[in-house]
Amino acid sequence: MRSTVRDVMTERVMAVRKEASFKEMIARMRNAHISAFPVVDQGGKVVGVVSEADMLNKEADQATSPGTIAGLLRFRFHEKAAGVTAGELMTSPAVTIGPDVPVVEAARLMRDRRVKRLPVVTGTGHLIGVISRADVLSIFTRPDEQIRHEVIEEVIRDGALVRPQGFTVTVHDGIVTLAGRPENDGAGRDLAEAVRHIEGVVAVRDELSYAGAP
Repeated sequence: MRSTVRDVMTERVMAVRKEASFKEMIARMRNAHISAFPVVDQGGKVVGVVSEADMLNKEADQATSPGTIAGLLRFRFHEKAAGVTAGELMTSPAVTIGPDVPVVEAARLMRDRRVKRLPVVTGTGHLIGVISRADVLSIFTRPDEQIRHEVIEEVIRDGALVRPQGFTVTVHDGIVTLAGRPENDGAGRDLAEAVRHIEGVVAVRDELSYAGAP
């Protein structure tokens, strides 16, 4: 079982056009309790993202004294700080993702690009949703019994990594504990590694008995 972005994304997305004003966006952020907007063109295609961080440049810029070292270091932010519309403030191009991409790939993209959320777009770039860090982490709410069933039926039995007899699998709060004696050390390590990749697994406690172990 591998969830895709479509499975966990939020479909109802509040987006803005490039001409949306600074004050309008602040008010909408406060009312909707959100921290960023996808910016779309007239046809609904994503052209950028404007976040609290983009908008904070204005306040930070005003607090910087001209001629200070800090002011010189922040010179490259001045143009954005002067922005008054979404089009002027946004980060473009936006980091986006498709709906059929595995959730794990969304997590990697968020980590690598250091973003908190991703607009979800069609192949033509049209906005259909948004996936946040909280959405990605929701896969870890998978019930323990479902995880245990997948370990036994799909990894051990169907995967034929080890013989199912003589093994015990317990799952608590997403932590899988494996016990028993595999046919060889390689099979045991392959089993533990396969379980680590099951969706919803928080950690694997390898208590298998390996050759030469006491």
